[in-house]
Amino acid sequence: MSPKPRFCHRSFLAALAIGLAAFPLLAVAQSGNGDTSLPGVTTQAEKGAQPEDNAQPDDGSAVTDKGAPQENNSIVTRPLDADAGSFKNERIQPGAEPKAESDVKPSAGVGVFERMGAKLPDLPPEKPFTGKIDEAFGAFQRGYYLTAFQKALPRAQLGDAAAQTLIAELMTQGLGVKRDTKDAAFWYSKAAEGGNQTAMFKYALILMEGRDVPRDQKKADEWMRKAADAGEPSAEFNVAQMITAENPGLKGLQIALPYYEKSAEQGIADAQYAVSQLYVNLPDLPAEKKARAREWLSRAANAGFDTAQLDMGLWLINGTAGKQDLENGFNWMRVAAYRGNVVAQNKLAHLYINAIGTKQDPVAAATWYVISRRAGLKDPQLEDFYQGIEDFQQKAAIEAANKYRRVR
Repeated sequence: MSPKPRFCHRSFLAALAIGLAAFPLLAVAQSGNGDTSLPGVTTQAEKGAQPEDNAQPDDGSAVTDKGAPQENNSIVTRPLDADAGSFKNERIQPGAEPKAESDVKPSAGVGVFERMGAKLPDLPPEKPFTGKIDEAFGAFQRGYYLTAFQKALPRAQLGDAAAQTLIAELMTQGLGVKRDTKDAAFWYSKAAEGGNQTAMFKYALILMEGRDVPRDQKKADEWMRKAADAGEPSAEFNVAQMITAENPGLKGLQIALPYYEKSAEQGIADAQYAVSQLYVNLPDLPAEKKARAREWLSRAANAGFDTAQLDMGLWLINGTAGKQDLENGFNWMRVAAYRGNVVAQNKLAHLYINAIGTKQDPVAAATWYVISRRAGLKDPQLEDFYQGIEDFQQKAAIEAANKYRRVR
């Protein structure tokens, strides 16, 4: 009904992502003749000499005598075969139907032209809806917020937890009615007591932050656990974070893993990223779980989680939890860089310098270095590279960096 609230305790995942070891950079090799070569880049072969016009064929055949009579196999002058036919000279009058050949038989199957214009089969009948129609939620989904409020309020006053949650959502966002977070907190509390898992989660956040109610961390944790046990995916992720905070180290991660997995299965990208990291790093996990680590990371990356996109690039480049794929690794790193991930911007500059997954591009490398440096990430190696390129390349990089806009 409303956008998912921002999760609490995000610092654990951020630290886990940033703490990954940087992938090793491939060095530029110096050949004996002074030429340099980059990993994965091969030099073109020198062009061979063009053959002379009077060169002899190398198959050992002799040159034919120009004075000897030659057999004429020209398609224009050669004699016709005995059974050669003639062109038709019959004219078809305007409006007349062309005559079909006697030996033409109809198609045994249904051709493309025969299918055109044919009546399509009827669609299967829709299954009749036998459930109870919720007029309040129907109005909410169509954008008739005031109607939704009017339909839900009588039910909410009678103790309907779903209607109470809807009233709280409308009041929180000011949809159809005046925004009133204090009354919304009241309705969330009633809906939570009535067993609505979404209301349990929202009320836990209100208690945790102390918005319009006295701050109560203990009570907030209780409601968060109740929501997680009821299957609310965001609550499951938050409970996993709570467990890792309360139990630092390996034990806490092992206890939290089932909550991360349940949340990940329901599409929470933060949980999907956490599962990928735990599957790779936790010992004594079944082999089938470890084999799915990259799958979970891919889900989080495709959901738009920029830290997962950064790690997806690193994993593909380094061959972590699967096969190495330099090109796709570069592509994921570029996606994360455009999404504003500063570490990805720094790594992307290194990829352009070393031609990893892409062609070497000093200007692009300098551009991403400038962008990441402006964001506060220092890199002495990239600084040395930047100072070593030509002035016109530095100017082009700065101009490109000035045009950079974060992609959302």
